[in-house]
Amino acid sequence: MRKRTLVSVLFLFSLLFLLPDQGRKLHANAEDSSDEVTDPPKVEEKLGGHGGLSTDSDVVHRESESMSKKSLRSNAEKFEFQAEVSRLMDIIINSLYSNKDIFLRELISNASDALDKIRFLALTDKDVLGEGDTAKLEIQIKLDKAKKILSIRDRGIGMTKEDLIKNLGTIAKSGTSAFVEKMQSSGDLNLIGQFGVGFYSAYLVADYIEVISKHNDDIQHVWESKADGKFAVSEDTWNEPLGRGTEIRLHLRDEAGEYLEESKLKDLVKRYSEFINFPIHLWASKEVETEVPVEEDESTEEETETPPTEEEKEEDAEDEHSEKKQKTKKVKETVYEWELLNDVKAIWLRSPKEVTEEEYTKFYHSLSKDFSEEKPMAWSHFNAEGDVEFKAVLYVPPKAPHDLYESYYNSNKANLKLYVRRVFISDEFDELLPKYLSFLKGLVDSDTLPLNVSREMLQQHSSLKTIKKKLIRKALDMIRKLAEEDPDEIHDDDKKDVEKSGENDEKKGQYAKFWNEFGKSIKLGIIEDASNRNRLAKLLRFETTKSDGKLTSLDQYIKRMKKGQKDVFYITGSSKEQLEKSPFLERLIKKGYEVIFFTDPVDEYLMQYLMDYEDKKFQNVSKEGLKVGKDSKVKELKEAFKELTKWWKESLASENVDDVKISNRLADTPCVVVTSKFGWSANMERIMQSQTLSDANKQAYMRGKRVLEINPRHPIIKELKERVSSDPEDESVKETAQLMYQTALIESGFVLNDPKDFAGRIYNSVKSSLKISPDAVAEEEVEAEETETSEEAATEPKSDDLAAGGLNIEAEQVEDETPTKDEL
Repeated sequence: MRKRTLVSVLFLFSLLFLLPDQGRKLHANAEDSSDEVTDPPKVEEKLGGHGGLSTDSDVVHRESESMSKKSLRSNAEKFEFQAEVSRLMDIIINSLYSNKDIFLRELISNASDALDKIRFLALTDKDVLGEGDTAKLEIQIKLDKAKKILSIRDRGIGMTKEDLIKNLGTIAKSGTSAFVEKMQSSGDLNLIGQFGVGFYSAYLVADYIEVISKHNDDIQHVWESKADGKFAVSEDTWNEPLGRGTEIRLHLRDEAGEYLEESKLKDLVKRYSEFINFPIHLWASKEVETEVPVEEDESTEEETETPPTEEEKEEDAEDEHSEKKQKTKKVKETVYEWELLNDVKAIWLRSPKEVTEEEYTKFYHSLSKDFSEEKPMAWSHFNAEGDVEFKAVLYVPPKAPHDLYESYYNSNKANLKLYVRRVFISDEFDELLPKYLSFLKGLVDSDTLPLNVSREMLQQHSSLKTIKKKLIRKALDMIRKLAEEDPDEIHDDDKKDVEKSGENDEKKGQYAKFWNEFGKSIKLGIIEDASNRNRLAKLLRFETTKSDGKLTSLDQYIKRMKKGQKDVFYITGSSKEQLEKSPFLERLIKKGYEVIFFTDPVDEYLMQYLMDYEDKKFQNVSKEGLKVGKDSKVKELKEAFKELTKWWKESLASENVDDVKISNRLADTPCVVVTSKFGWSANMERIMQSQTLSDANKQAYMRGKRVLEINPRHPIIKELKERVSSDPEDESVKETAQLMYQTALIESGFVLNDPKDFAGRIYNSVKSSLKISPDAVAEEEVEAEETETSEEAATEPKSDDLAAGGLNIEAEQVEDETPTKDEL
């Protein structure tokens, strides 16, 4: 017994002696390898039904150490970035990607491309997708506020070790180029690389990035870097297997804390990646009410100390189980679940025949952020094929913005959103459509344009010209179709052959509504876009002398032209009511000609560019060159009134009148003033004079030469002819001729240079008609009241010497005025 006791004691002593030494060895080994294990932090929650990663206590411990050190693992294989990579990263971070928000767009885009690649391979080999959760093609976003980690995971094609080194070690290199080369024999895959320039935008918000990736042909690896010129790649033996795909962990900077908020991430996904072709899930929190059992201590406190009765005992015995269930209370708990962020479907990827009107309307409201009940006037959904491939959806909004034409030429505002492979690039890209079509809303999704460049670089891309040309053509076709489907736009001869249904009744008046909202844009397009001028001219609408208040097109006007009419007649002015009374229309209306009314100030500029249409020239009826049929007596009239026209031109020499001619456009008015064919009209002069920074000296060069046209059939002109023949030096005749010219200027729309002179001539004419002497003047006003006031002031008592002096002076002035008063 003693021997056994002694042996036990000796064994215990030996253990006590050995343990400290072993501890010292373990401690030494830990110190030697302290920088070998610097594993990254990892999100603790499981990824639910989507088969996410899970962790254990050892992993959490290693992640905590990694968070504190954020250094490359010593056992990893180290690499240097290629030459000039640091400089290129500075360019990316400081110039290309000045907006930090786009980092998430780039990473989601990369994830989408990886999913596109594996889906393409699965077309010929379904086994590459795997089974269970691995086969689900989706993107997951998760954040850890405590550790400042943002994770983006996809179940795409993944990357091998070699891919990680090549694709992430070189900024200019993309995995797609090699991938496309391999797939050229089997099909065309126009996809951007798994990682390119866009990946490095993550360093805008992170100072340390880990990329965990698993390819079907390789084991799982980890790529890590702090963007300091070095990166490391090592076999991943500490993270849970991904199955397939890539997970990017961003260790956010202190100043990037806003990206740890769920609301911020939701906004970014909604804005930039709303139409990604794969579901994007966010591990989001929400509060729910749950029923929890009430503890016995709480329930016993509520019970009274009164002993239960027999009946109560029987009830308790019968419903003991149900009674236990009833003792619960509701509490709020925070739970986490996957929330789908991109629920709006990318309808432009579908066939137009498959998309309903309701879906187009809903998509318009989502795209334009216009949640009113009004539908867009029209839309166009099309796919462009050829050298440049893209898909587009264009909308005509129901109303024009109030500031549509404010700072028209200085504004870069555009309503067309540019997507590249379903990734939003910019909504301030004004190179896709010309300014005159900037009122259109919609999007363009191109597979040709590069994704990872700035808006400034895209503007120089050669494909843009082709895209712009096709977009303009489709936009104009959409507007033309809107007119063709409007029952009000159908020619009178065709109305009998077309029965309108309820659907067409809904479209009735749509083009008139469009014209009232956006008609000025079509006119600006004719001015700016010479290549599409004829297409735009077909969309013009206006009122005429025969339209009865309705809008008319140029095609309809030409169809109604009189036989032998070679020109399209129009007149410009400030209002239709004013133009209807214009003397320039008198003879045209009597002869049955139709004249277009142009009442918008931009119409004057428009007609300087729209010179002809369908081989018909445009003629302003207020300018020279108007031809209205043939008058056999023209030569006789010119000869008969030759003396009058010559005399009148000489008498108007000071008025800068170029000529006086016999008119072929007047019926009831004695005379009008017209301008030269290529000079400004009276309306244009008035518009230019009203400009804020107008220069009268420079405008003098653009003013048209003024020509006075007289009506030889008018009695005033006939009488004036007789007076001039009898006495050309008669001052009253000269006065009458001058007055008629000034009156004609006003009636023709001009502004008088000297209104005072004109008013004086009118008053002289009135005197003559009333038989008042031309020398009669207005009587001078009797200043009786002022004199009485002065006399009263002279009789007031003097207040002091200074006041007295002033009163005496006033009195002297009154005495001086007294003789004048007596004379009056």
